[in-house]
Amino acid sequence: MKNEQNIEQNKQPIEWSKLGFEYTKTDYRFSATWEDGKWSDGDLLTSEYITLHEGSPSLHYAQQCFEGLKAQTAADGRILLFRPELNAERMRNTSLRLSMPVVPTELFLHGVHEAVRANQSWVPPYGSGASLYIRPLLIGVGSNMGLRPAKQYEFRVMVCPVGPYYKSGGLSVISLAVSDFDRAAPHGTGDVKAGANYPGGFYATSKAKELGANEALYLDAAEHRYIEEAGSANVVISLAGNKLITPKSDAILPSITRRSLMDIARHELGMQTEERPIDLRKEIGTFEEVGACGTAAVLSPVGKIWFDNEWHKFYANGEKVGPVMQSLYDTLCQIQKGERADRFGWTQQVKV
Repeated sequence: MKNEQNIEQNKQPIEWSKLGFEYTKTDYRFSATWEDGKWSDGDLLTSEYITLHEGSPSLHYAQQCFEGLKAQTAADGRILLFRPELNAERMRNTSLRLSMPVVPTELFLHGVHEAVRANQSWVPPYGSGASLYIRPLLIGVGSNMGLRPAKQYEFRVMVCPVGPYYKSGGLSVISLAVSDFDRAAPHGTGDVKAGANYPGGFYATSKAKELGANEALYLDAAEHRYIEEAGSANVVISLAGNKLITPKSDAILPSITRRSLMDIARHELGMQTEERPIDLRKEIGTFEEVGACGTAAVLSPVGKIWFDNEWHKFYANGEKVGPVMQSLYDTLCQIQKGERADRFGWTQQVKV
């Protein structure tokens, strides 16, 4: 307990409750390099800048990918990670799809733990409403001109204390607007976390905001009927009869948060769960509650969706958080913060 109290006393002088989801420079970041078929051991760096050759494939051909996860402080002072091995697995799948060298799971986890441990004074204290966001990234570097993979790569893990993803904070209701644009093509890169998947969504989100929504909601590119995902989150939907469903598509990013929520619904809340195609036009009238989920926002209840030139509203006329989304959010956050028994074995402690 004495060590844990010292850790709390050494926290950065920050108004943690006022943090937004913005960049804040921390003391260290982890970096390892790949060349000639092997990875370096990696080391901690103090500079937040990366020097790139102008021919780097990450700049010309978007040969780069990233992950996102969080570190939380438990009531007893422990620093907890949530399912980081799944982030390593997802980066592996993305790397293979983009012809990049796989970051071994051991190196990925070592980099994450090292970066968090070195920046422990930046991990928000328990009860502050903030967390330490962790961004592992992999980029192709070095001189190159032809359309081919890089010869060198850098794996870096940066961390940053953040507050709620949406300015309203906490568990607040958001709205989505169905986009006329496609997020990803069938058999494309929609199921991997490639950086190139995201800039096209900036415009779709801006158009959604013009309609009064927080984000865009994408339908499948082939028929424009089936729900895929929102601009920065997967989707879960509760139906009558204690059921929770989520879209099934090869173009959806496999969200670790969504996967965890579905397990919580089934094993903790006793709900029937199903992953299947969801025809928005035919089924929207059956939705009782809708949620957008991901690492950054955790779970945001969706009060209404703009579709076919009108707003479709859900629980409490789209103005309040429903009981299913509240229970899912509470249970997941309690596990992540060590407030609830982790029967799944999802959390990892960072030794400090």
